[in-house]
Amino acid sequence: MKPVLDGTVVLVTGASSGIGAAAATALAAQGAAVALAARRRDRLDALADGIRGQGGTALVLECDVTDQQQAAGAVERTVAELGRLDTLINNAGVMLLGPALDAPLSEWQRMVDLNVLGLLYCAHAALPHLLHAAGDGPRQVADMVNVSSVAGRVARNGSGVYNLTKHGVGAFSESLRQEFAKRYVRVSLVEPGATATELAGHNRPEVLDSIRNQFGQRMEAGDIADAITYIITRPRHVAVNEMLIRPTEQER
Repeated sequence: MKPVLDGTVVLVTGASSGIGAAAATALAAQGAAVALAARRRDRLDALADGIRGQGGTALVLECDVTDQQQAAGAVERTVAELGRLDTLINNAGVMLLGPALDAPLSEWQRMVDLNVLGLLYCAHAALPHLLHAAGDGPRQVADMVNVSSVAGRVARNGSGVYNLTKHGVGAFSESLRQEFAKRYVRVSLVEPGATATELAGHNRPEVLDSIRNQFGQRMEAGDIADAITYIITRPRHVAVNEMLIRPTEQER
């Protein structure tokens, strides 16, 4: 029996580590050719080598999705070099926490640029190709998976702008879902709780110290990759619109 995603192509943003790397590996194991988009070329090369070593196909795309031309270029290179685009996983993101008073505006700008605009640039460029894949693809369905966060549901003191960006991702995803449901482009939202990735490490040292003990039990990146794989491998008539995933011990 052929792997479920055989003959399909997946583009993963933020693929150099964490959830993105784990999702790319998991989807390659399901038979998809994967395009790996991120800024850190050395990590992408290592990930691609691992996928190829398991018999998979991987394309390295060194790019910054906060640049509209680079984001669109990643989509176009994927189609040009791998032949099509069936799935987009908008995973690239950054979480910069701390009090709003005297917060560096550059941090707020960075979150809006990556969590919102980067996702929008990739979605805008990918949608025509996803529609084509849904109409003329091996599975007759295409997917956009937007990785959000529990922060897209629950606002907390000290994470206002991060909450803002992730709530926005949820609203955008639901609107797209409604627009393209009858054209078989499924738009899904994944909202992880505490997960052991590099995400928290991007904070300033004083903020990192204050939040270090806020997170107890954590999931692994592979747990979220499993969820993404489940969403994408559903049969054509099944759409998983939203998936909220927390560690068992996380209360909110």
